[in-house]
Amino acid sequence: MIVAKNLDELTGSIGGACATIGNFDGVHMGHRRLITRVNDRAQAKNLIGMVVTFDPHPLTVVGSGKRPPFITSVGRKLELIEALGPHLAMVLPFSKKMAALEPEDFVREYLVQGLKVKELVIGYDYAFGKGRKGNFELLRTLGQKYDFRVERLDPVIIDGAVVSSTRIRDMIQAGDVWNVKPLLGRFHELEGTVVHGHSRGKKLGFPTANLQPEVDLLPKTGVYAVWASTRDGLIPGVANVGLNPTFGDNALSVETHLFDYSGDLYGQQLRIHLVQRLRQERKFDTIEALVSRIREDASLAKDILSSPEAELN
Repeated sequence: MIVAKNLDELTGSIGGACATIGNFDGVHMGHRRLITRVNDRAQAKNLIGMVVTFDPHPLTVVGSGKRPPFITSVGRKLELIEALGPHLAMVLPFSKKMAALEPEDFVREYLVQGLKVKELVIGYDYAFGKGRKGNFELLRTLGQKYDFRVERLDPVIIDGAVVSSTRIRDMIQAGDVWNVKPLLGRFHELEGTVVHGHSRGKKLGFPTANLQPEVDLLPKTGVYAVWASTRDGLIPGVANVGLNPTFGDNALSVETHLFDYSGDLYGQQLRIHLVQRLRQERKFDTIEALVSRIREDASLAKDILSSPEAELN
């Protein structure tokens, strides 16, 4: 997949495209349906299959400047999009100037003239342009004017509710990572660099990799059964997300103990797949009680991770 970050990179290289457009945070099952439809239409019409997204997130530019916590980093989002098979990802730099464009100006400048869109596939709730005035009805009218076809897909429904990034964020923040998997099509991930911590785990007999996550969407504090993607392969483990109340820490941390692993992970990129929340974080009266509970957590995590339902897709 080709990744472009401004229209100048594509000058003269696109004869016609079938595109979908959005933020695609999480690249969940609803997003997957859109991209799959784009691929099918692009192949049928001999067009370039294209995913158009934005960086930074529009909500950091408009309104109060606040945005939701990200499910995925931009880099991971592009990896997940690439795995679905489109030809091109266009990461448009979002600015106040772009935010101020009237919907027709955005369509003409970016979709028609810049990206040569001949077909556009959008989600059921897509809106764009100044004041979010652009919608499906307006796009159909503009499609007739500028000669492109517009298709709107119905939402994906799982467990009686629409799959959305907002719903997924709420579930993750509630610690319900097990039930997020059908919505994302995978377990929620935390990825980042392994940094030095307090080295307490090693002294307790349970050395941990201390992760500095790349995204700010963390699950509810507690202990989780996890898979860890390392340079040595996929390793089962147990992770604590929280403040380590037994030791009186003040900073939130993500510490993962990998079962039967002795490699050096400092400075490496590590991806943690959160499978199931085992319990809430708690303060123990003694170090011995903490160690005993860690053993129990590890045993329970091994049982969960050995089940077919806990396998990574």
